[in-house]
Amino acid sequence: MSFVEYGDTIKDGDTAIVFLGHESMFPVKVQHGTVTQTKYGVIRHSTDLIGKKYGSKVTCSKGGWVFILHPTPELWTMNLPHRTQILYSTDISIITMMLELKPGSIVCESGTGSGSLSHALIRTVAPTGHLYTVEFHQQRAEKAQEEFREHGVEHLVTVTNQDVCKNGFGVSNVADAVFLDIPSPWEAIGHAKSALKAEGGRICSFSPCIEQVQRTCLTMEEYGFTEINTLEILLRVYNVRTISLQIPDLGKAAEDNSVASFDSSNPSHQGSPCANLQQGTVQFKSGVPLREVVGHTGYLTFATKS
Repeated sequence: MSFVEYGDTIKDGDTAIVFLGHESMFPVKVQHGTVTQTKYGVIRHSTDLIGKKYGSKVTCSKGGWVFILHPTPELWTMNLPHRTQILYSTDISIITMMLELKPGSIVCESGTGSGSLSHALIRTVAPTGHLYTVEFHQQRAEKAQEEFREHGVEHLVTVTNQDVCKNGFGVSNVADAVFLDIPSPWEAIGHAKSALKAEGGRICSFSPCIEQVQRTCLTMEEYGFTEINTLEILLRVYNVRTISLQIPDLGKAAEDNSVASFDSSNPSHQGSPCANLQQGTVQFKSGVPLREVVGHTGYLTFATKS
């Protein structure tokens, strides 16, 4: 099992996603002789998982069932253990596009955090690219290294435990892109410029506060970066619902025409929206925004090394 290569069969030691529903899923490490408890009953790894195909429908001990999914960076983002605040797919998608990442790209990242963005970057630059990720916190760096090894991507990533603002990324003139998610990104701009290739490299800084953005942009200008721009990505989700609206009164002539053109005794008209004309309402499908939506996450500042 690897987060960058698909495997058909569940094996001992794999990380799999137990899918109970769109709002309910969790990761599990498959181990021979182990059981996993769910609200639908017990899943026995030896008999229910190992040797089965990913995507299989597994019946639990209480008669309910779940799906076992192959892990992807997107599913990992939704289910990973949070050691820090993480980036979600809405921001990750624009980051990978604006940094112009592709297979073979070299990327520097700080900080690693919970590894949400790291997994997406690794999948994007695989199989010939590489990620150099720096984490200030020793325990978080060690845990990230352990997860990369378990997920079969350790050959594509180098984890370093150090302060990027003081010691940089540990590489020079090799990176196609640099990503910063640290409290004071302006202190690491010089090291980011040193890590980037001679010309044309891209940099992105994620900051939740506009004051951080202002200071970072000024520092980028001092170091000669061009095409500096800041984005904020907001996601608005719609639900498709059936709604009823009252038919407007258009006068007697319109009423006579509607009666003449509609025969309720005609079987072909049964169940149609016009069937509700006599009740004065009509039903149709409409997109309705959620009452609560995800608000501000952070500002993304992009620039190019000239």
